[in-house]
Amino acid sequence: MDKDGKAVAIKGKWGELMFGNDQPIVLELACGKGEYTNAMAAAYPEKNFIGIDIKGNRLHNGAAQALEEGRHNAAFLRTEIFFLPYFFAPGEVHEIWVTFPDPHLRPSKSQQRLTSERFINIYRACCAKDAVVHLKTDDPTLYEFTLESVEASGARMLYHSNDIYAGPLHHPLLEVKTYYERMHLEIGRKIKYVSFQL
Repeated sequence: MDKDGKAVAIKGKWGELMFGNDQPIVLELACGKGEYTNAMAAAYPEKNFIGIDIKGNRLHNGAAQALEEGRHNAAFLRTEIFFLPYFFAPGEVHEIWVTFPDPHLRPSKSQQRLTSERFINIYRACCAKDAVVHLKTDDPTLYEFTLESVEASGARMLYHSNDIYAGPLHHPLLEVKTYYERMHLEIGRKIKYVSFQL
């Protein structure tokens, strides 16, 4: 909606219509309460961040926090992730974070995993050339599956670790801990990370 409450087509115009600038756009997929979205927006004011989730009550928390903190480079979108090409034009997205998504452990649901070849191709439809995708998870099945998907899709592996806290953190944003990550760490689960270039 614009300032007069009229529906507008925002695809290809996020910088202009939502943020009022041409800074790079970063997505957090399955963002839940938007903890990562808001933390990234605070850490990198020179970029624009959009948290995406299908559950509106979760998004409300993240949006309320962004408004309360006057975070003008954070926004939230309620949609299914496979609809991304309907909301973002080719080349419009510069980076993607996927933090603790549902691992869909049943083999029959493997293509619903957000790092499957199916989703990697969806990301390619709206990402800039050489955009980077980050996965942070506690689930070993999803971690191993992602390594296989990256290779099968022809994407370029940049880095991966099956225990990010065993040594120096590869990326400053890995320091951000969501509610679920803190729970996982309390029961001794190892946090895994993969980054790859489309």
